[in-house]
Amino acid sequence: MASSKRSARPRASGLIHRNVRHTTRYVVVGNHLAQHRELSLIAIGLSVHLQSLPAGAPVNVKALAARFPESELKIASAMRELERYGYLSRTRERLPDGRFVPRTISYNRPGADPDAAPVTPPPTPQPPPPPPPQDAPSSPPERPVREAPPTPLAEPDRPAADLLAGLRAYEPRLLLSERDVRRLAPGVTAWLERGADPDVVRRTLCADLPGGLISPAGLIAHRLSALLPPPLPTAPRAPAPPDPLQNCDDCDRAFRSPASGRCGDCRASPREAA
Repeated sequence: MASSKRSARPRASGLIHRNVRHTTRYVVVGNHLAQHRELSLIAIGLSVHLQSLPAGAPVNVKALAARFPESELKIASAMRELERYGYLSRTRERLPDGRFVPRTISYNRPGADPDAAPVTPPPTPQPPPPPPPQDAPSSPPERPVREAPPTPLAEPDRPAADLLAGLRAYEPRLLLSERDVRRLAPGVTAWLERGADPDVVRRTLCADLPGGLISPAGLIAHRLSALLPPPLPTAPRAPAPPDPLQNCDDCDRAFRSPASGRCGDCRASPREAA
């Protein structure tokens, strides 16, 4: 009787990882981005690329289109996706000389405060040090470290900062930190300087908020940049008023002149003797 052969065990289907630990030139990406259910693959890949770049790298649409095969249209669409979900913000920062420069910020974890100190476990209690010798001088007490005061807000940006801080009264989801208010105030100032009414700016920032808003500051930064109105056109100059009517001293006819005297005909021909 022929021996029956065992059927080979089927291989598990799906993804198999062959990972190597990175020690240099790598970036940590959260699964909230890598497995995002709403972002496109182009937007996810673009966010990973931005997070891997050093500070100051050019990241406008033309620079990225020159680096990758995707068109400017696709890259611009991916940037708008990242702005919608708080992974990117693009604003125009006002310089002390009055000029505006573009500013792009990449967020590796939308909604989290990058300045927050990490939580560390309490230190293990150590036995107290032995008392110093009686003849040793005592060490002077250390001065407490004072935090640097926040950068003062520019005087032209104060109305814009008040508008941003008051958005939460109209829409509770637009609660901004003081740092975000100072960062976004120049963008609102640009709207006000172009003749936009504060109520119009407020309605534009509060209207049609997406569900599950993660980064209010990122959404506001996008709207301030993308919806910035054009400057007001220069009003045409009014025409100069005509010269007043005068009566000629010779012929008594009416003519226009800034001053009284003789009309043009009488000045051109000599006066006839009576």
